[in-house]
Amino acid sequence: MPIDRRLLFYINWPLLGVAIILFLLGVLNLYSASGFRTEDAMSVAPYFNKQLLWGLMGFFCMIIFMFFDYRHLKTMAWPLFWTTVLLLFAVFFAGKTIYGAKRWLDLGFMNFQPSELAKIAVLIVGARILSKEREPLDFIRLAYVLGVGLILGGLVIKQPDLGSGLSIIMILGGMILFRGVTARVFKTCIVAIPCLLPLSWFFLHEYQKRRILTFLDPTTDPLGAGYHIIQSEIAIGSGGFWGKGFLEGTQSQLRFLPERHTDFAVAVFGEEWGFAGTMILLSLFCFFLYQMVIIARDARGLFGSYLAVGVFFYFFWQILINTGMVLGLMPVVGIPLPFISYGGSATLVNFCLVGLVLNVSMRRFLFKQ
Repeated sequence: MPIDRRLLFYINWPLLGVAIILFLLGVLNLYSASGFRTEDAMSVAPYFNKQLLWGLMGFFCMIIFMFFDYRHLKTMAWPLFWTTVLLLFAVFFAGKTIYGAKRWLDLGFMNFQPSELAKIAVLIVGARILSKEREPLDFIRLAYVLGVGLILGGLVIKQPDLGSGLSIIMILGGMILFRGVTARVFKTCIVAIPCLLPLSWFFLHEYQKRRILTFLDPTTDPLGAGYHIIQSEIAIGSGGFWGKGFLEGTQSQLRFLPERHTDFAVAVFGEEWGFAGTMILLSLFCFFLYQMVIIARDARGLFGSYLAVGVFFYFFWQILINTGMVLGLMPVVGIPLPFISYGGSATLVNFCLVGLVLNVSMRRFLFKQ
């Protein structure tokens, strides 16, 4: 199918550029996080090479997502939703257990995490439903929309993967807030959510309860559940203003910092580049999100606008929760930092969603609403 050359003039180059910069910073940071010092030299784990491969695959997937007409996703929304549901059920019967949790499907050449696909499915289905609504959501329509997120999020939380499950629900929640609810629904939620939230304590696993308790006071279990937070705070604090320098972080290089290539990758960055480097990284993420706001505002059609909003909240919640977790401002929930943390499925999804938002931007002048 020939590509309309006009599309090339409408690419949001700032968004594309900052996404590539963030990925390259992540690869550089992962090289340091994958290494550890020995008496003679420094040894590097294979995470670095794998992430480069996933990045190249993700880049080609991004190009594919950029050049097909995103309006076709309307017809694909529900088939994608039910396919994702089947894959999440397949995890319970044929899933691969890693670190005590059954979250992956072994495809032979890679471990695929269906919860990442669920994040794409929920924003596409949410965009389809919300783009048809012309009035603020009442209780019935709100329950219908939320049901999509609760089905996918509930299956992911059952794995157990509390972080990804809540992320799915919060993506849809952000889209709903952007769409708007009636005053009655808003007032009811303001009162009901704080009252019902404490009841969720009784549905948590024991390790999740320990994480919350150690978040409130990490010193209660400094060698157990509180170890991650304590070592992360030490790593970031020891970086000072300018940092210790590339490959010079003691907490990461001497392997005191756990999960330094995944959930706590930004702690490695903070130790080596300090407060100044971390602020630059967060500024890049803010600019990255700002470009999505512009695309959502200028999108030609409600469906495209809600797609961009869904992708915005996909990245926003992950950035907020991961950085808050690493700084000790939120409990440890296992949510990676986009483009910075290691992960094959996550890298592919990140680039695909960037391609989807670029797709919306490129077609804002090619058809009428």
